[in-house]
Amino acid sequence: METTNSADGTVIAFERVGEGPAVVIVGGAFSVASDGRAIAEALADAGFTAVTVDRRARGSSGDRRGSTPADEVNDLAAVVEAVGGEAIALGHSSGAVLALYAASKGVPFRRVFLSEPPFRFGVDEPDARLAERLQELVDDGRLEDAVVTFQLEGVELPPAMVEQIRQSDLFATLVPLAQSTVYDATLTAQVSTPTAEMQAVAPVTILRGEQTFPILVTAADRLAAAMPHAELVIVPESVMHRPDPAATARVVRERA
Repeated sequence: METTNSADGTVIAFERVGEGPAVVIVGGAFSVASDGRAIAEALADAGFTAVTVDRRARGSSGDRRGSTPADEVNDLAAVVEAVGGEAIALGHSSGAVLALYAASKGVPFRRVFLSEPPFRFGVDEPDARLAERLQELVDDGRLEDAVVTFQLEGVELPPAMVEQIRQSDLFATLVPLAQSTVYDATLTAQVSTPTAEMQAVAPVTILRGEQTFPILVTAADRLAAAMPHAELVIVPESVMHRPDPAATARVVRERA
């Protein structure tokens, strides 16, 4: 992997594959750069340089206690600068929230693709102290509890699904990412309703699956209504919050 330094000195790791215009893939909760590999390869096949990123407190990237959404914006700015100074953004889930926020703060994304961003628009918000409580759990060394709490309250997964994940081999890969749940909870609370600057970003394409969680259908529809200049694209191949690599790459290729 390659690395770059964010504005506060934090090392941010990223990987690129393919040749062509750069597409920075911004993953969601619990994702690391390698989780975007299939989409990256599909984008590379479509003629792009696909860039997967370890967001701070994940994978090979560093961290700094007390990091804010503004720090994550600077992280993306550093990555874009490292890959040529301009890029397309493809964000998924909380990564889509971050991509739109970063674009509104001047990160040079010439086009933004938002895959199922969990904007709530002030409706059914999680506990306002969720990020603070998650940090307390992390500070106490209760990383597993932080992961479970975020899954239950931040993502609102059904308890049975959370327990199934906890009993699986997957859970061990999530525990080292516990600190990142604080940052995701902070980000999605801070801009649960996109700011006026976020809503003015253009051009924007909103993607969602035909079969996905109802809260994400509602979020996509609300965002499309708030951004009438944006295009809402239903991607039938993407199922239950898992973007289909080939179909997603096709949407990007047709609009880039």
